[in-house]
Amino acid sequence: MENLEKITRMPLLGDDFPKMTVQTTHGILTLPEHYKGKWFILFSHPADFTPVCTTEFIAFQEKFDQFKDLNCELIGLSVDQVFAHIKWEEWIKENMNVEIKFPIIADTGDFARILGIIHPNKGTNTVRAVFVVDSEGKLRTILYYPQELGRNIDEIVRIVKAMQISDKNKVAMPANWPNNKILGNHVIIPPATDVNTAKKRLASAKKGEFECYDWWLCHKSLN
Repeated sequence: MENLEKITRMPLLGDDFPKMTVQTTHGILTLPEHYKGKWFILFSHPADFTPVCTTEFIAFQEKFDQFKDLNCELIGLSVDQVFAHIKWEEWIKENMNVEIKFPIIADTGDFARILGIIHPNKGTNTVRAVFVVDSEGKLRTILYYPQELGRNIDEIVRIVKAMQISDKNKVAMPANWPNNKILGNHVIIPPATDVNTAKKRLASAKKGEFECYDWWLCHKSLN
């Protein structure tokens, strides 16, 4: 497994996504190079032919075009053989009338262990995890779920959209953005870090450049 022996700890936010050549339902892929210039979401599931995972794969596929519009690709993973992945895809298409268009990694367990997603006391089952990787191959968000809880795919779309807007505009997002109870769809301007900037921040607010509750809590619309 390429470069795995060089990894000494689980990857953290801001780290480069571990390099690896993997077998998938779309052939051999090298990550993260295969998605160079694009964002991608690697999401693991405990096992093929399981009920919660089946509903999740259908839900991910239903949002496939939304992710594409965000220049973001999807790739699944579990410790199952590629033949099981293919057969499961066929079952979903035949019984649910949904064609899975994204690749699924057939992991031997090596990659899952590097990512820290082998479920404790559950054999080779992988944790229900989500890794959001940006166009530079950096890990930007990591989510973990218990086996009993299926993911909210709308939230994962929101994460990608919010992170891209944050990167482009150097802003932060409030809770439940773009539907925050206080700020609505406004974004948050990073707080001032010195006295002069704090004073200028309030002066700029008075000119209508943005809005402030105080110098450390200012917000604006991007529309």
